[in-house]
Amino acid sequence: MSLILTCRGFSPKFGNNIYLAPNCTVVGDVEIGDDCSVWFNAVIRGDVNSIRIGNKVNIQDNAVLHCTFEKTKTIIGNNVSIGHHALVHGCTIEDNVLIGMGAIVMDNCYIEKNALIAAGAVVLENTRVEAGSIYAGVPAKKVKQLDEETFKDQNERIANNYVKYADWFK
Repeated sequence: MSLILTCRGFSPKFGNNIYLAPNCTVVGDVEIGDDCSVWFNAVIRGDVNSIRIGNKVNIQDNAVLHCTFEKTKTIIGNNVSIGHHALVHGCTIEDNVLIGMGAIVMDNCYIEKNALIAAGAVVLENTRVEAGSIYAGVPAKKVKQLDEETFKDQNERIANNYVKYADWFK
C-alpha cells in the first residue's frame, strides 16, 4: 500500500483517475492532478514546501520530488514525464516536458514548455531552459532546438501511454 503521510498539518490531495504504486511515498503539502501516476519507489516529499503537479503527469520509478524549506516550491505543469531515478528539486516545469532518466533539476530552475532534459543531465541552480530545446550534459547545456509541435506531440504520446500503463494496475 502506498505511504501517504500528513506533515505539518498538510495532507496530500489527489485528482481523479490516478495510480499510486503500492510502495510510492507522498508526503505533506502535495497536490496531484487528474490522470497522473506515481510509480514504484517514487517519493514526492512536500514536507518543507509545496509541490503542485498538473494533469497527466507520470513520476516514474525511483524518482524524487522535493523542495527547499521556505525558499523553493516545486511546480509541474501538464503532460510531464519525470523519468526513472530523476531528481526534481525546488523548480518549475511547464507543460509537455520530458525529464530524462537519472536527470537532476536543481533549485530555482525554470524549464519552459516542450523541452527535453536528457538522461543523466544535471541542470544547475537558476538555469532557465528554453522552450522546445534539448539540454544535456553535466552541467546541462543546450544542445539542440526542436520544433515545438513535434516534441509536444511526442511527449503527449508518452504521457498518454503512462495513463494506459497505469490502467493495467488498477
